This record gives sequence, structure tokens and C-alpha cells, in this order.
Amino acid sequence: MYAIVKVGGKQYRVEEGDSLLVDRMHEDEGAKVALQPLLFRPDGEGETVFAAGDLGKVQVRATVTGHERGKKLHVLKFKPKRGYKRRQGHRSELTRLEIGEIRVGGDGS
Repeated sequence: MYAIVKVGGKQYRVEEGDSLLVDRMHEDEGAKVALQPLLFRPDGEGETVFAAGDLGKVQVRATVTGHERGKKLHVLKFKPKRGYKRRQGHRSELTRLEIGEIRVGGDGS
């Protein structure tokens, strides 16, 4: 079974036990977070869940395992024949999530 979840304005395909790198979250290490499901696909013959009412019953729980910095990216600006060169670096602040469980049922809390 898998789910498509929305975290920080981006969508990710997750399964139980997956490790996921997302944009920095404000939660501390070890905190439990609930992710917003956009789609749920159960194992076997179950139907894919798209409807908002049914997605309210799907719960995707994750644990913050750490905060990291991404790979350094170099940005270069260059205009030929003018002597204009600019170089800038950037590293993204990231959070690693461990997907704990994906389940259906309950009151959605």
C-alpha cells in the first residue's frame, strides 16, 4: 500500500518504512507528525481513494529523524564581452522523515 502526501507544498509517494527528505520543518527531532494524504492505494483489490471525505479517514504518520543540509549548488551569472561574472552558492535546509504507518479508519484524528 502507498499514499501520495503533501509536505511543504510538494507531493511525495510514500510507503511504510520509507525515509523522506523534505524542506525544513519546525518540529524537533523525534517529534511525530501527521502528513496530509492526497491519494491512497491499498494492497489487493481495494479501490484507490481520491475523494476528500474518504481521505479524511486515511492517516499517514511520520517521525522526524533529523535535520540536514542539502548538497551545495553553484549559481553563475555571466554576460559575454562585458566582464560581468557573479558566483553564488546555496545549500537547502532539509528535514528527514521516517514514515511510520499508513492506516485507514478511525475518526481521522
